[in-house]
Amino acid sequence: MNDGVSLEQHLVQWAGNDPRRADVGVTLSAIAGACARISDIIAIGGNILATPRAEHGPGDVQKELDVMANAILFTALRDAPVAALASEEMDSAVPLNAAGTLLVAIDPLDGSSNIDTNASIGTIFSILPAPGGGAASDARAFFQPGENQLAAGYILYGPQTALALTTGAGTHIFTLNRHTREFCLSAEGVRVPPRTREFAINASNHRHWDEPIRIYVDDCLKGCDGPRGEDFNMRWIASMVAEAHRVLARGGIYMYPADLRAGYEHGRLRLIYEANPVAWLMEQAGGAASTGTARILEVLPQALHQRVPLIFGSREEVARLDRYHRDPYPLGERSPLFGRRGLFRS
Repeated sequence: MNDGVSLEQHLVQWAGNDPRRADVGVTLSAIAGACARISDIIAIGGNILATPRAEHGPGDVQKELDVMANAILFTALRDAPVAALASEEMDSAVPLNAAGTLLVAIDPLDGSSNIDTNASIGTIFSILPAPGGGAASDARAFFQPGENQLAAGYILYGPQTALALTTGAGTHIFTLNRHTREFCLSAEGVRVPPRTREFAINASNHRHWDEPIRIYVDDCLKGCDGPRGEDFNMRWIASMVAEAHRVLARGGIYMYPADLRAGYEHGRLRLIYEANPVAWLMEQAGGAASTGTARILEVLPQALHQRVPLIFGSREEVARLDRYHRDPYPLGERSPLFGRRGLFRS
């Protein structure tokens, strides 16, 4: 482990003499600097940060801190080699630098509902190659599968401010040193354990889930008396970044599926700037990420703010849940006859 190596040193070494990598490094440095400033604002606190500003759909209320974080990142990226920026807080992609070689997609503040509770929140980012010919500011320029990402990660604002980053050579964690104002390498080549006894999902939506999710969670809840033959712990922070960080630290599986509620039919989380970057972080750490029926990084976006179901974490658990989606009744006692929509249910 190269504990203490700064993010800047790490990026310089990674970039070498490659111009594209150098542009990615400059952009990552700009994002890290902006997020250090956001961290300072969060640390000062104040009720104004949680003041509602607008709504982006069911259960998605924009807060004052969302707007502030978006403005800070927008300003920081104006001088980077970024052709266009897409953000959860903006309806369309915004052109930045006509000569830029990159596209950046961001969720400036993940977990807004946690602002007034002082729980962990974060920033998520994805860096993609920009097309030539002046088409970068068109939203369709961002309609690339997650496999095309050049760099991705998140910043977690918790007791520590941590940056999880991948550039395609493993997943690394950097921690903000508040004295030097630098992100320093604290965990190199993080690996997600392939199995887990911990799952994260909002169990209050149990009645809205489709059969595969309901059966999987029920199996976990039955513990050592059920088909899994072992006891599980359940977690839910309502901040995807915080959940991802826990998975990277000790394994687990996170689920935010589509369900029967109006507005949630296609999932809740955005593909381009939430699901794709976290999926790549997980895969680079030996984990997996899926919609339940498809690998996240292979999904081709059809809209800038497209939503998808998202399952990520320990590889064997994600694979198990994918199997449940293919065949939710692998055991006799789970016959469709007795399922939620079976013949014996009204």
